[in-house]
Amino acid sequence: MTITAPRTQPSPAPAVPAGRRRSGAALALLLVGTAVLYLWNLGASGWANSFYTAAVQAGSSDWTAFLFGSSDAANAITVDKTPAALWVMSLSARLFGFSAWSVLVPQALMGVAAVAVLYAAVRRVSGPNAALLAGTVLALTPVAALMFRFNNPDALLVLSLVVAAYAVQRALDRDAGTWWLVLAGTALGVGFLAKMLQALLVAPVFALVFLLAADVPLRSRVRRLLAGTVALVVSAGWYLALVELWPADSRPYIGGSQQNSILELTFGYNGLGRLTGDEVGGLGNLNHDVGWGRLLGGQMGGEIGWLLPAAVLALIAGLWLTRRAPRTDGVRAALLLWGGWLVLTAVVFSYMSGIAHPYYTVALAPAIAACIGIGVPLLWHRRGDIRAATVLGGGVVITVVLSFVLLQRHSDFLPWLRWTVVVLGLTAGLLLLVTGRFVPSAARAVAAAALITTLAGPAAFTVATAATPHSGAIPSAGPNAGFGGPPGFLDAVRPGAELTALLRENATDYTWVAAAVGSNNAAGYQLTTGLPVMAVGGYNGTDPAPTLDQFQALVAAGHIHYFMDSTMLRMMGAGAASGSDSAHQIAEWVHMNFPSEDVDGVTVYDVSR
Repeated sequence: MTITAPRTQPSPAPAVPAGRRRSGAALALLLVGTAVLYLWNLGASGWANSFYTAAVQAGSSDWTAFLFGSSDAANAITVDKTPAALWVMSLSARLFGFSAWSVLVPQALMGVAAVAVLYAAVRRVSGPNAALLAGTVLALTPVAALMFRFNNPDALLVLSLVVAAYAVQRALDRDAGTWWLVLAGTALGVGFLAKMLQALLVAPVFALVFLLAADVPLRSRVRRLLAGTVALVVSAGWYLALVELWPADSRPYIGGSQQNSILELTFGYNGLGRLTGDEVGGLGNLNHDVGWGRLLGGQMGGEIGWLLPAAVLALIAGLWLTRRAPRTDGVRAALLLWGGWLVLTAVVFSYMSGIAHPYYTVALAPAIAACIGIGVPLLWHRRGDIRAATVLGGGVVITVVLSFVLLQRHSDFLPWLRWTVVVLGLTAGLLLLVTGRFVPSAARAVAAAALITTLAGPAAFTVATAATPHSGAIPSAGPNAGFGGPPGFLDAVRPGAELTALLRENATDYTWVAAAVGSNNAAGYQLTTGLPVMAVGGYNGTDPAPTLDQFQALVAAGHIHYFMDSTMLRMMGAGAASGSDSAHQIAEWVHMNFPSEDVDGVTVYDVSR
């Protein structure tokens, strides 16, 4: 007789709660939507910022150029930033071939990653709905769409800052280890290698919030903060040490410096000079609008100003509502973290007297999004209190009025939108005063109307930004391309077919097929031919590299074939080099000593003859 044991049925997998499924689907939709927005028709921008694209091209073909961020593969001079962002793009170009897509796709993916990390940070303290709001605000900020579709270093900078902020939030927990602060310091170091001292602007805020709110004894807080500081110094400082210790005659000149020093570049041109305006090569300083209104003004308002007042209001209200919370309260700590980032960066951007391009404000976008994502739900849950309802309604009214003003500056862009936003937004703002008396479904409908009207303006600007190809050194967001449209301000000019053929002729006989004053001029010839072109004087032609003696020696040794005349010297004007007239001396020497011919509208000097 055979006895068969009864079969045991496998235990059913635990059901995933409906709320978790909905939040997971919402996150997936947010990230997919962000990816589509940032990747859509990305290749239309072509070379984008040709200054950096030429360096990517160089780094994708020469490892020395990769390491130093050289403008050309023959390593005459570097770009005026540390090269971490170029490393990412150059590796992409090495893997997938050099093209507009291989240069720009990593930037777009950094934008998607920044939204995801911000979502994770806000969710930890305020839940999935608040995180979804914060991620949406970041994705729909016009300047974010601009810079995550462009090849400036700001994309890596912003991602690094968001990762650092998330790591600090994790480090605040009782059961967190030291490694979270080490990660925060390392992320800030990566941000430094992308855009130098701007990345360290938020470091004091992060340190103070950790010391104040971490749920560990003071001695442990100090010890962990020291570990994070060491991580920051190592992750940022190793590259400075490498460049300073490397023999200067076997590396490219450090662009943006006057003494061939990366320390001078760090603390001068890309450091205190940005605050004071005392920087050589500061062609085009935009300090005419210095003051508290700059972030809402004509230059920066359309980039970042849409939700800035709402974020400040949400921050203040959130801190007031959590004023009696314990020292280690996670919500208040997060508000202090992101709010400190917002306030300090906004003050610096408003009052800096050096170079202050509008797209720099992308560094404010995550902080604005986080303050709204954390602060608004706090107010919403207390909407039965007339004070909280008043702040909510007032924030909506202020935002839609500001949207009307910003849209009015582009009066030919969707003229119906500004009136729709202000009428519906004012109505929603007034109704928010009494939503505490509404049934839940009606209250949610009012909240949805308020959300849609406050986001409609920046969302429209963001879509217009994504739909517009951008090029040049100073791209701008919105429906009117401004300096950033094709061709953009300080953009490279593509040489004609005859000039391209001339440059490629006998190219292997020379180290540089040509030299041109200014990096953008050189970039156009280099990107078209695929051959090294020397950028005399660096970005604006104001760096003393090479000197006249050095240039003459290179010509005598047969390293340079042509010198390309350009409008850069005339743009600079006589004596505009502010401490270096090497470019003028070189151009004058070439004009006096070598034959020239006009090719495709460009005066070309054959310095090999």
